Amino acid sequence: MASKSLERLRKAGDRQTLKLTHYGRKSGRPYDVTIWYLVDNENDRLYLVSANAARNWVRNVKARPAISLRVGNEVFNGDVRTITDKNERDKVNRLTERKYWYIAPMLRMGQFLMSMGMLRDNTAAFEVILADE
Repeated sequence: MASKSLERLRKAGDRQTLKLTHYGRKSGRPYDVTIWYLVDNENDRLYLVSANAARNWVRNVKARPAISLRVGNEVFNGDVRTITDKNERDKVNRLTERKYWYIAPMLRMGQFLMSMGMLRDNTAAFEVILADE
């Protein structure tokens, strides 16, 4: 059963992006960034993804997993968990290709080049565990 927060997120609509508030890994100061997100309705999960794990928001949430999300006028709090399991990453990749279908060819090319050892995997994916209300 989905949490109240996840139900609120579904009602906020399936937008392309959300605003993530993350906290500096050294300073602790809040920073905002607009990023892609995925909702897995079958498993009641929320994911954040990045094609560049060197981005500041990625490095910050790894060090300080407490975050806040804004989708439309709705605000959600929670913590992130880095996804390291290959099967779970594959599932998140499929969700990404389904929602952001227009970049699927580039994603598949990147995955192919990584499988050939020609490109290093510099992507990141996180599950968001929303705070219950």
